[in-house]
Amino acid sequence: MPNVLEKVVYTAKAHTTGGREGRSTSDDGLLDVKLSPPKAMGGAGGATNPEQLFAAGYSACFMGAIKHVASMKKIAVPADASIDAEVDIGPIPQGFGIAARLAVSLPGLDRAVAQDLVNTAHQVCPYSNATRGNIVVDLRLV
Repeated sequence: MPNVLEKVVYTAKAHTTGGREGRSTSDDGLLDVKLSPPKAMGGAGGATNPEQLFAAGYSACFMGAIKHVASMKKIAVPADASIDAEVDIGPIPQGFGIAARLAVSLPGLDRAVAQDLVNTAHQVCPYSNATRGNIVVDLRLV
């Protein structure tokens, strides 16, 4: 059963033409990206692709979830905290699928405290909730 929103607090809107060889723009004009399949997928490269956008979105959202959880637990997130995200694409029986890896760096925090933040953030992050049970997500504290 899908998670049903109790209240919509924001709706992102994007308009895409041309698919993987096109352009995506947001309704507010802040996002305007040319799209191209990567060379590894037979494309020309030279522009972003949906997997890069997903990696950026997931890692940014996950960092927001870490900060939210840390503030609830009264823990200061290090200023140099970062997440390196990787999103794979490949064939699955019914077409294509993706997998994600997030390498979370929380320098200076006790490892057990940092791991608890990552684990709890994974429970509250909207991207984690959307992907749970659908794709492989590998979370790693580095």
